Amino acid sequence: MTRADQITKALQTAFAPQHLEVIDESEMHRGHAGYQEGGQSHFRVVIRAPAFGKMSRVARHRAVHAALGPELVGQIHALALDISD
Repeated sequence: MTRADQITKALQTAFAPQHLEVIDESEMHRGHAGYQEGGQSHFRVVIRAPAFGKMSRVARHRAVHAALGPELVGQIHALALDISD
């Protein structure tokens, strides 16, 4: 299972989103810090879920990181989040 698949599964389980995109942007960072051959190091997540409705921006980011867990987050060099309800 790829990291993108792991991210998708964790976020679907935690938030039952109406919309979810997990985009591997690693190739755009070739030659930069944290780049890993084969990708799986830089991701953009676009997620829309009612669960985020009453959360502040910081709380939303913390909730996503908690859902992913420290092991998976530790394997990702960069994670850009676009979160809304």
